[in-house]
Amino acid sequence: MADQKADLPPRLLRTPDAARFLGISLRTLEKHRTYGTGPVYRKIGGRVVYAIEDLQAWSAIGARKSTRDTDVGRVFPARRLTPTERGER
Repeated sequence: MADQKADLPPRLLRTPDAARFLGISLRTLEKHRTYGTGPVYRKIGGRVVYAIEDLQAWSAIGARKSTRDTDVGRVFPARRLTPTERGER
């Protein structure tokens, strides 16, 4: 029997629901989108939507077990990044 989950489209959330899912404000998520520091999003017919998998992947970047973890990703604040933060020299 085929996997029924594979036949379903990804669950998409509009910006207010995506912000609620992440536990951040709507305005913060909008700023992340503007600065390119947020989760992957899609524009469908002029509407911005987020796949739950993309929201989970973006939030997982900042996952840590200890404050001393050194080999972890960083979720940047919702602002314009410096060249160093962008990985430029």
